[in-house]
Formats: sequence, C-alpha cells, structure tokens
Amino acid sequence: MTATNRTFASDNWSGVHPDVLAAIVEANIDHAPSYGSDPVTARAVQLFKEHFGNDAEVFIAFNGTGANVVGLQSLLRPFEAIICADTAHINVDECGAPERFLGSKLISVATPDGKLTPDLVEAAAGGVGDEHHVQPRVVSITQSTEVGTTYRVEEVANLADWAHRRGMWLHLDGARLSNAAAFLGVGLGAFGSAAGVDVLSYGGTKNGAMGGEAVVSFLPQNQSALRYIRKQSMQLASKMRFISAQFIALLSDDLWNRNASHANGMAKRLGTGVSAVAGVRLAYPVEANGVFAVIPPGVTEVLQTRHPFYVWDEATGVVRWMTSFDTSAEDVDALVASVEQSMGAVR
Repeated sequence: MTATNRTFASDNWSGVHPDVLAAIVEANIDHAPSYGSDPVTARAVQLFKEHFGNDAEVFIAFNGTGANVVGLQSLLRPFEAIICADTAHINVDECGAPERFLGSKLISVATPDGKLTPDLVEAAAGGVGDEHHVQPRVVSITQSTEVGTTYRVEEVANLADWAHRRGMWLHLDGARLSNAAAFLGVGLGAFGSAAGVDVLSYGGTKNGAMGGEAVVSFLPQNQSALRYIRKQSMQLASKMRFISAQFIALLSDDLWNRNASHANGMAKRLGTGVSAVAGVRLAYPVEANGVFAVIPPGVTEVLQTRHPFYVWDEATGVVRWMTSFDTSAEDVDALVASVEQSMGAVR
C-alpha cells in the first residue's frame, strides 16, 4: 500500500497485518474438526483466558454487530431494556439489529463525551417493577467510545457496581478495546471481570485482523446459554480455525498492543497537527485512534477528494478521521498539510 491510497475513513478500510495473514496460512494444513473443535481454536481460547482470566468463556464470531447481539442476548429477555449512550454503535450503526433480533428496547442517553456515568444511567433507569414499562436490565458501554474517548478502569468499575446493586448487567462493546487499553497502559483483562464487566465483545477486525470478533462472558457457565445463542444467531463458523488463527496472532507477542499503540500514536500526531491549524478545533480529546474536528463544509468537500473520510455530524461540521495499524507518519503529515492548505484557501 502506498501513501496515496491509504485513507482516514475507517480502521475497517485498512489491510490485514502480515502476522495475521501468516497465522491463517499456517492454519491451512490438512483437515481439522469443524465448528471450533479444532486445536487452533483451543489455542486461541487459551490465549483469551491468559489475557482475561480463567473465568472467561470465549465464543468466536464473524463480526462486531453479531458479537454484540449474541452477547446482549445472553443477558436479556424481550421485555427488558438496554441503556446506552446515544452515540453507541448498537444504537446508531447496527441498522436496528439489537432491537430486531433481541426484541429489546434501547434507551439512549445523551452524553457530552460518549461516556455513561452512574448519574446519567440512574436518570434513564425508570419504571422498575411497573408492568407497563420495559425493565432496565443491561448497561452497555463502548470502549473506546464512538467519539474516541476512553473509560478509565475505575469508571467502568463504578458503572458495574451501580448496575449490580440494582440487579442489572454491564455489557462492553470492545470493537476498539485494544486501542483503549493501549492508551491507558493497561492489559485487556483490566476491562473484564476485574472491573465488573459481565459480557464483552472483543474486536480484532479494526486492529489488523482480516475479520474476526469474540464474545467473552464472565457469567458462570450454568447461567450462560451462549453456545446455543451463537449457533441460533448464525455466528458459529464451520471452519472456525481460520478466524481463531487471527486471534492467536493478535494475542501473542503483544501484537494487539503494538498495532493499537501505533494507530493511537498516529491519531495523536494527527490531532496535534490539525489543532495547530488556524480555524480548526478538536471536538473531543484524542484518546484512541480517532480524531474528531470541526472544519467548514467547503473544506470538508475539498479534503474528501484527496483523503476519504466521513462527516460525523453535518449540523456541527464535525468530521472523523480514523487511523490504523498501517497508517504512516507520512500519511498523517500529508493530511495535515492538506487541511492547512484548504483552510488557508477559505480564509
């Protein structure tokens, strides 16, 4: 890939890390049992346990939406509701999949920075015990958030404590959990049962995988029906070893951290660069691999012809630039130069 065809549209646009490709090729030897009964998947599950603890149950899945729906279904009945930030992926970018397939209502909460707090959740958790209201059952958070901010470990623990004292569960959408952990300088397991999380989805696709996610549950096995839910939800891969192999690469030799740290570093470089341009304002702190900035619509249109990216909020002019494990300093500096040039042209 050359600098001219790398973009800042999404970390989903990036390629596959060479080590991940090599792991897939290595798994492509002879025959192996299907549906996860293979030694490659067994090794991947063991690596998850090394990171998240032996109380973790691991269920490999195809994609992030599927992992979220499967994980949430293990915690809910149809008359129960999920409280989430209004910017949450399950609320905005999953085409109503949680509501359709779970039959559960999403209660979205406006936040200043993409993060829920016990006070915000408390205000949304009404109608408990009233048969005319859906019953709040799950608090779902995203780490890192959809606006690139991160929950500190103690913030997650506080939400878990709030939920558990009310007989509720805490779910974590970890599509970019690696980026959050790398930014905070903690291990992945810091956001597992140690922080009170009950079920999480762990994302590989945005961090150098070809395509693979996992549902990680910390519920006692006798309280979880995830093995059946995954199958019924069409997330059980027959040749699972090729998905599992990707996690062996990511979770071995600190690759997840190196990929995420690089992407985060490029986002920090980009945020620092564009914020120094007159007329550009960062909308949120840069704490993972996303940069959100306010620029004039005319500048956005010009820039998108050179460096594809998405408009986050048309009403406010906020745009989103995402960096990846393969984003280079030259890519970042080229975008910063284009922003400076384009802003100069409109002044």
